[in-house]
Amino acid sequence: VVVADNGSTDGSVAFLQTHYPEVELILFDRNHGFADGYNKAIQQVDSEYVILLNSDVETTPGWTLPLTSYLDDHPETAAVQPAVRSYRQKNFFEYAGACGGFIDRYGYPFCRGRILNVVEEDLGQYRDEIPVFWATGACLCIRRCDYLKAGGLDGRFFAHMEEIDLCWRLNARGRGVVSVPSSQVYHIGAASLGKDDPRKLYLNFRNNLLMLYKNLPQRRLFSTFFVRFMLDLLATVHLLIQGKVKSSQAVVEAYHDFWKMRPTYRDLRQENLLLTTVSELPGEYRRSILIAYYLRNKRTYGSLFRKGDDAIRNEN
Repeated sequence: VVVADNGSTDGSVAFLQTHYPEVELILFDRNHGFADGYNKAIQQVDSEYVILLNSDVETTPGWTLPLTSYLDDHPETAAVQPAVRSYRQKNFFEYAGACGGFIDRYGYPFCRGRILNVVEEDLGQYRDEIPVFWATGACLCIRRCDYLKAGGLDGRFFAHMEEIDLCWRLNARGRGVVSVPSSQVYHIGAASLGKDDPRKLYLNFRNNLLMLYKNLPQRRLFSTFFVRFMLDLLATVHLLIQGKVKSSQAVVEAYHDFWKMRPTYRDLRQENLLLTTVSELPGEYRRSILIAYYLRNKRTYGSLFRKGDDAIRNEN
C-alpha cells in the first residue's frame, strides 16, 4: 500500500506514521489535484498493476483478487473497476461509478446503476462482467504501462472527468475497460466538493467540454458542440429560475474558460486522433440520455433498452 499525500494539513500523515509505519508514503508539498497527484505518484511506483483508490473508500475482504485476476486473464484489457456501493446506503450503488460508466452521444456520462441523479438499489441485476466506456476514479485498477502510455490523467483538469477522459483514450486505442462486479467497495463520495458546490459544477462542465474537444472525431465535433451548447444553455436558464445564481455563473465561467483553454489542446487533440484505432467505442450510448430520462421516463440502466436494441455500442 502506497499513500500519496497531496499536501494535506489535517494530520493524516502523522496518523499514518504513528499507527501504520509499514505504509509507504509519497509526500507532496502542495495539493496537485486529483489528476496530477496520481500522475506524480504513479511515476514513483514500480508495479505491473496500480489501483487508484480514494481515501473515502471502504474496501471488502478479497476485493483486489477479481480485479487483478481479470487483468491476468485478459491482456487486451487495460483497466477494470469493482461494483461501487454507497457507504451511507449500503444496498444502493454509489453515484460516482456504480457498476461501470457510459456516455451518451453528447458527452453526458451515466452509469450502470445510476442515471443522472437517480441511483439504483443493488438487487444483483448487474452481476455480469461487461466492457464499459469509463471506470470510476474512486477505485480504478489499471496496468501501469497502459496508464503511462496513454498519458495518465490530464493534470489541467485538476479534478472531475479526468478518469472518463483517460478511459476514452484507452478505449479509442483498443485497450479495453471492464466492469468486474464480483469485486465490491463502498464509497462515501463528494468528500472534496459537495454535490451542489458551484466549483464542482464548474469543473464538471469545463472538463467535460475539454474532454469532448480532445477526443471527438472530426465528423462529430461541430454537431455535438452545437447540441451541447443548446442543452447547457437550457440548464443555465433552469438554474437561474431555481434561484441558483452561483451555479448558473459556474456554467458560464466553464464555457468561458473552455474557449480560452481550447487552443492549448489542439496538438493533444491531433495526437489522440492519430492514435485512435477503434471507431465505435464500447459503452457509448447512441442516443441522448437527457431525452431518455426527461421525455421517456427512463430512470434505470436496464430500462434504456428494448429487445434487440443496439443503443449501446459493443456492450457484449
